[in-house]
Amino acid sequence: MKFMRLNDVKAATGLARSTVYKYVKQGVFPAPVSLGGRAVAWVEVEVQAWIADRIRERDLRTIVTAVTAE
Repeated sequence: MKFMRLNDVKAATGLARSTVYKYVKQGVFPAPVSLGGRAVAWVEVEVQAWIADRIRERDLRTIVTAVTAE
């Protein structure tokens, strides 16, 4: 299991720092893990799962739109 620092999370998701923390507060993005002191990081597999969920949601919307358009 690997950790991702904020810059890595931003690069992987395309989200801004403020958006990452806003989504964490809203409970729609994985919360960071304390590394001690003021350092935090995100669990890589949790961030990857969040990204995969966004892709699945997009694909599902595409399918629903196609089916309802017929």
